[in-house]
This record gives sequence, structure tokens and C-alpha cells, in this order.
Amino acid sequence: MNIYFACSITGGREFEPVYQAIVAALEAQGHIIPTSHLASSEVTGLEKVVSPQEIYQRDIQWIDGADMVIAEVSTPSHGVGYEIAYALSIGKPVACLYRHGRAVSKMLTGNTHVNLHIESYDSTQKAVEIACRSASQEPSRL
Repeated sequence: MNIYFACSITGGREFEPVYQAIVAALEAQGHIIPTSHLASSEVTGLEKVVSPQEIYQRDIQWIDGADMVIAEVSTPSHGVGYEIAYALSIGKPVACLYRHGRAVSKMLTGNTHVNLHIESYDSTQKAVEIACRSASQEPSRL
């Protein structure tokens, strides 16, 4: 499965180890993650040399080509929110996960869209389990 993984870059990298564990587990299952570099500690430098227009066009193409979106939303991010809304608007299933106890926008938690699934986790292992389960389910069963 082709999975667009979304996470905070400029909003903060507190959950970077979780991002890395999720991407590694999904790739180990054989999934294609075009955004795997977003989990890297070097992502800020890598993305700095790419223009905003190039990033926008690239990421929209990646979402268009993805089977689903998995987003770690513990850290508020304008970009991740946009990516989630865009994916839902074109009919992509979206699984959002966040660290238990973190404040998450009510625009997400209050959204009853049939293609949106939101779940909290209390450990990196649980985050990985949620992501892998989401990737293995039929989109309508998220």
C-alpha cells in the first residue's frame, strides 16, 4: 500500500522518535512511504532547500497517489491539518493518532467524516500498532 505519512516539521519535533518508529514499522510491512524522510532528524535541512511551491505540488501529488494518509497529530501543524482536509476532500481514508493527554484540535476530534479515524496512544509501541492496523484494514473499516 502507498501511504502518505504526515507529521509536524516546523511546529515542533517532540514526537520524532514516534514518527521514526511508525515509518520503520510500515516500511517493514512492505508499505511504500513517499514521505519517509519526514521522520528523519535531518528533515528541516532537507526541506529548507525546496521552495514552498515545490513542496506543495510534490505533497499534493503524493497524497493524490496514496491509498491512505496516516497522520501523527500530537503537535499542532497547519500543514498536517491541510493535508488531512485535502485527503478527505478527495475521498482518501485518513488515520490520525496522537499521544494520550495532548490537546488535539476539535476540527479533528469533532469531525465525523466516514473516512476519518482518530485514536490516541500511550506509548510508541501502541502508536506503531495503531498505524500498522490502520494500514492493514480496508479503508471503509478504519
